[in-house]
Amino acid sequence: MKILITGSNGLLGQKLVHLLKNDPEVDLIATARGENRLNSKEAYRYRSMDISNLQNVLEVFEAEKPDAVIHTAAMTHVDVCEDDKEGCLKLNVEAVQYILAACSTYSCHLTHLSTDFIFDGSKGPLTEEEEPRPVSFYGESKLRAEQLIQASTVPHAILRTVLVYGVAENMSRSNIVLWAKGALEKGDPIKVVDDQYRSPTLAEDLAQGCSLAAKAKAQGVYNISGPDFYSIIDMVREIARFWKLDESLINPLSSAELNQTAARPPRTGFIIDKAINELGYKPHSFKEGLSLVDEQITKESGLN
Repeated sequence: MKILITGSNGLLGQKLVHLLKNDPEVDLIATARGENRLNSKEAYRYRSMDISNLQNVLEVFEAEKPDAVIHTAAMTHVDVCEDDKEGCLKLNVEAVQYILAACSTYSCHLTHLSTDFIFDGSKGPLTEEEEPRPVSFYGESKLRAEQLIQASTVPHAILRTVLVYGVAENMSRSNIVLWAKGALEKGDPIKVVDDQYRSPTLAEDLAQGCSLAAKAKAQGVYNISGPDFYSIIDMVREIARFWKLDESLINPLSSAELNQTAARPPRTGFIIDKAINELGYKPHSFKEGLSLVDEQITKESGLN
């Protein structure tokens, strides 16, 4: 099965490359804008592809003719999306139209990544049937992408996820686990919201969900997240406890006090029974995820 990944330089994209490159049933094509940032260049092909350029997308699809596409590339910085709506639309909506056009032309199955930020956060954890009501432009853009895909004739699975964390190579962005661990190890006091609730998702688990959906050519919407549900401050306390760091450095504050450009849904998190039962999805608990992160950090520091 020939699988093409978009956004292979990102956290999820990297995990997908590592998961699928040595799979004997998969011929893997990794794509991202610019250079390949992964250290290992073996057992897969890399092509530079700008998802916001239709001609470029069609050229790559013409050359590779994939059976399935896992579309992870997007503008995901919520406040940047609020400030740069045009850029957000280009990457999160127009680019999806280009991917759909290419999938339609070359008869590919599409696995598309979406987000809990399509919801207003009035309740949670949520099933796949919950009515979307985004409170930010990022959420709006991701919902529009879902609607485009659902209105198309392209066979597809939409995977919604929540608060992804993990360790990646040459990464330009951090995530909640690495940020909290890093700050607390330095002895820095940190302020953490106490009125937002999520299901943290290990990047390896999300990659597993994507692989299962693509290989099965699954149809419909699936929630893919971790199995645990926390307030964000309790999540950070778990991180402190795991690495035996000083919990007294963690100070609560409200979402209103954060004064962020874009609104965040207060309460999301997912019920993942459908993915477990239909796809065979098996996520790690948050504590198991932290153990995996710890192993990877230890290994990485041993290499340097």
